[in-house]
Amino acid sequence: MEVIILAGGKGRRLKSIVKKVPKPMADINGKPFLLYILDYLLKYDISSVILSVGYKKEVIKRYFKKSYKGISLVYSNEDKPLGTGGGIKEALKYCKNDYALVINGDTFCNIDLEKFMKKFDLKKEKISIALTEMKNVDRYGSVEIQDNKIISFKEKKYYEKTYINTGIYLIKKDIFNNFDLANSFSFENFLETNIKKLNNSYFLEKDIYFIDIGIPCDYEKAKNDFKELF
Repeated sequence: MEVIILAGGKGRRLKSIVKKVPKPMADINGKPFLLYILDYLLKYDISSVILSVGYKKEVIKRYFKKSYKGISLVYSNEDKPLGTGGGIKEALKYCKNDYALVINGDTFCNIDLEKFMKKFDLKKEKISIALTEMKNVDRYGSVEIQDNKIISFKEKKYYEKTYINTGIYLIKKDIFNNFDLANSFSFENFLETNIKKLNNSYFLEKDIYFIDIGIPCDYEKAKNDFKELF
């Protein structure tokens, strides 16, 4: 299994407390956030990771070099910002398999990747999206599901209880074929616009840990949470 990690973010909302490094390298109790993601992948015998890097990419390359605890690291370089969609599209050029797991470099979600990957139907599906249930949430959009498919994404607003996109995807290498796309685009916007055109499924796991360190309060929360998780 090959994994693409999107690790090119600037972390604009964290710039007051996370300086001189890309967001995935934000310090969490003396270690970069990205290291925790790689340790999580080790539990599932992942042996190859493609890091989509852009902003201050040399910081990541200097720290991790070409491997981490037996995981081979390949760098997909953004010379200019490509957005999450453009970053994935470029990183797919380095994939040797017909599909890849995609993870955001600034979120952590401890879903059971083995179960997630087993559910993916390579012959029928272009994408499977990992979802989780959240309560009293207003920071994330909602995902609408029907007949084991995702049919739409709803805007961010307060939800007493809803399903959210964890940012973990299994995608076919040819997912972008037959779409006229710019070099730089948002993967989230691509999905919102085209989800009904893509043969898709979802993997839902409740009562799991999820955090996005994109804002200062959740960054600080991660520091406390990770003391118990790792």
